[in-house]
Parts: sequence; structure tokens; C-alpha cells
Amino acid sequence: MPINIRFLTFVSYIAVAVGVLLGVFGIVRGGSVLIALGSAGVAISRRSERAIERYLPLALALALFAVALALPRGR
Repeated sequence: MPINIRFLTFVSYIAVAVGVLLGVFGIVRGGSVLIALGSAGVAISRRSERAIERYLPLALALALFAVALALPRGR
């Protein structure tokens, strides 16, 4: 069952919005992970664009995901 591109974009924007809200309320690691996943989803859904316009945001999203996993746990 193929994923609809509009649905993927919508879910990605929701993930970014929830990630920003989590970051505002102090859950920075979880917010960063959601922002990275949402950004990757938006980058993947841009099929009609040139390669650099799709893969550079995807690389930045993967780098953000790696940084989010490396964040120390705040207690």
C-alpha cells in the first residue's frame, strides 16, 4: 500500500509542530527527535524537486536526529 504524499507531508508538519511544542515545554530531546523526523518526512515528500534541494534537507534532518540522540538527559 503506497503512502500518499499529501498524507506524509501533513503528518510531517504535525510532527514538527508537536516537536516545537515539546521543546517549548522543556522536553528538548523528544522535541528534537520529532522535528528531525518531521523534517525528513518533508524532505522525502519533495519528489519533483532537484536532488540537492531534496537531499540537503534530508542530511540536515539526519544530523539533527544524531544530535538529539547525543543530548544529555536533563534531570
